[in-house]
Amino acid sequence: MGWYAAAPQATYYESMPKVELHRHLEGSLRLSTLREIARQQQMPLPQDAGLAGLVQMQADEPLNFQNFLAKFQTLRLFYRTPEIIQRISREAVEDAARDQVRYMELRFTPVALSRQRGFALREVMAWVCTAVQQASRDFNLPVQLLVSMNRHEPVELAEEVIALAVEFRQYGVAGIDLAGNEAEFNADPFLSLFREARREGLALSVHAGEWGGAENVRQAIQEFEADRIGHGVRVLEDGAVVRMAAERGTAFEVCITSNVQTGVVPSLKHHPLPRMIEAGLNVTINSDDPGISNIRLSDEYRAACEELGLTRLQLQERVLAAAHAAILPAPEKGALARRLKIEMDILEEI
Repeated sequence: MGWYAAAPQATYYESMPKVELHRHLEGSLRLSTLREIARQQQMPLPQDAGLAGLVQMQADEPLNFQNFLAKFQTLRLFYRTPEIIQRISREAVEDAARDQVRYMELRFTPVALSRQRGFALREVMAWVCTAVQQASRDFNLPVQLLVSMNRHEPVELAEEVIALAVEFRQYGVAGIDLAGNEAEFNADPFLSLFREARREGLALSVHAGEWGGAENVRQAIQEFEADRIGHGVRVLEDGAVVRMAAERGTAFEVCITSNVQTGVVPSLKHHPLPRMIEAGLNVTINSDDPGISNIRLSDEYRAACEELGLTRLQLQERVLAAAHAAILPAPEKGALARRLKIEMDILEEI
């Protein structure tokens, strides 16, 4: 299953307890659900393999961010009713639980979910929060939410979204995320908003060092004081930024398959994950958009070991690092890490 061919030891990665810190709701939709919605809503879209080509990366298409982002444009056509938005939110949690994820932070973009039918952002927030909270209970998977906004969209929109994020903290919103077109749009206009969000108690994640260079990672750490860096793989272009990130222990939310499919790295074999670890960076492994990439977090773990050469011990260390980088009070982080370690030790004995 997934973008990579099955491996003899796939069952180990499937069984391994996991932590997911970087998964976008809008990139996590099931193809089967999309086909059903397209039929029910009588959407003018292909019902066969043609739909997969519109919403998932294909092995025979160019690997670049234009193709990858084009999938989101089609996916936005599906957010037509409150019930659909609640369904995809619930299924994202269910799919993670089935993949043995023990703790997840799911980020979503209210503006993207609202545009197809002009929903109020407050309504979208309520639908997602309610569905995720119920699914978290039903599937026994602790989930916290990050509210995402794009740097290529108006700052006024971000201001409205952050105000709602603060308001919805009691309903599972734990942080905010700055994403979007990093290559062409500077993060500066959002700095004061993010600083205010931190004062309000929200954690900060910033996409940086993905389509932009190491300078964006420096800005995210020094100026935004981000708790975590989304992707950040281009940090290695500047040794000074690497040293700063390593000294501060800033967590990097690395997404292997996504980085290949968007053309950030030229091939899987060239992915800098091992070099980031060797440089002493606090790396975690995540799925980003598993629906678009046609993967599970299990596939990312397998790629890290089978394709990039990490040992099982190194993989386990990255999972524990993710637990310690979670948006949780220190005692809860420690308890999560201890539970994961017990599970991993048992798995090694089987």
